[in-house]
Amino acid sequence: MSTTTSHTSEPDGPAGGPARPARLIQNEATTEIPVHLLFRDDPHPAPVPLRPAVVGRRQGTGEQPRLRRPAAPPRPVPQVDADLAERPARVLPGAAGVLAGACGLAGCVATSWWAGVLPPLALEALRLPARAGAGLGPLQWAAYAGAGALGLFGFGGLARGRTGRAWVLDLFGRYRGTVRRSGLLWVNPLLLRRRVDVRLRHWRSEPVPAADASGVALRVVVLVVWRVRDTARAMLGVEDHEAYLRACVEAALARVPVEMPGGAAGAGDAAAEALTRLVASDAAPVGLEVFSVQPLRVEYAPEVAAAMHRRRIAALDARHRASVLTSVVDSVEDTVTRLTMRGLVELDDYERKVLVKDLTVAFCAGRGETSP
Repeated sequence: MSTTTSHTSEPDGPAGGPARPARLIQNEATTEIPVHLLFRDDPHPAPVPLRPAVVGRRQGTGEQPRLRRPAAPPRPVPQVDADLAERPARVLPGAAGVLAGACGLAGCVATSWWAGVLPPLALEALRLPARAGAGLGPLQWAAYAGAGALGLFGFGGLARGRTGRAWVLDLFGRYRGTVRRSGLLWVNPLLLRRRVDVRLRHWRSEPVPAADASGVALRVVVLVVWRVRDTARAMLGVEDHEAYLRACVEAALARVPVEMPGGAAGAGDAAAEALTRLVASDAAPVGLEVFSVQPLRVEYAPEVAAAMHRRRIAALDARHRASVLTSVVDSVEDTVTRLTMRGLVELDDYERKVLVKDLTVAFCAGRGETSP
């Protein structure tokens, strides 16, 4: 009787269970999920919050973790006092000031007549009867003070408003409003008046440092068209709004590359739009409205002007040589093609090369004599 012995491999799993297949990747990391989590009796399970997965490095594969670059924070915008905004000031027509001043002057004359100190010439001019007054007493001095104060307030508050000009009124360091009206007005003489020009204005800058896309130093003269939109913020938000506008233009030129004239098509318009957008956003919080920032003259900085001039001449010379060579090659090709197609000559490879060489030398010499 023969006995057959079967050789079986030892199972990887527990006794009596199925054998686990061998791993294809030896250093693969796996996670076992409990079976009771897959078959739950709860018909309405509570939602499980999911956190964003992080892809890490797997062992043995050499794969590096993928990191997300953090977004750049937005550029901070300058802010001023939120409560500081232009509002109309309370003023009266100029007739009110004239009337108050006339009343004060008339009160002073009446008080003088009452006290009997009015000169005879004034009595004759005003056709007032002579009167023996009681002299200057406390009542007369009080009447003089009241009438004089009324006259000073009436005539001292008269002002002439002009179109395109405004006054920013300030009382003991507190903003009291803006006057944009024109004509004869009466403004409280206790208020401090600051005149500001609200017309459309343009400013032609001095040569400002800048750079092109390659980092070459430039000097740029720009024309800025602007006006004061909010007089309160322009006069009280900054020390000098014109100096602030100049600083905004210099900062924008330091961030926006400017191309020399004759560069890429549309580069000048793109630079002007970018400059206008940056300067307008920086000047808006202080009450300035910028309409356009246009580069007028662009030139190289003195320290690099000579080197860039030689570079431009060399580039123009290389471009001219390339155009001449292209023209010569086209002429030689056209000549050889015509000669062979019309059957005027029969050339082998060597003779063709010699002919091409001779024609190239001849055409180049002719181009060199005719070129300036």
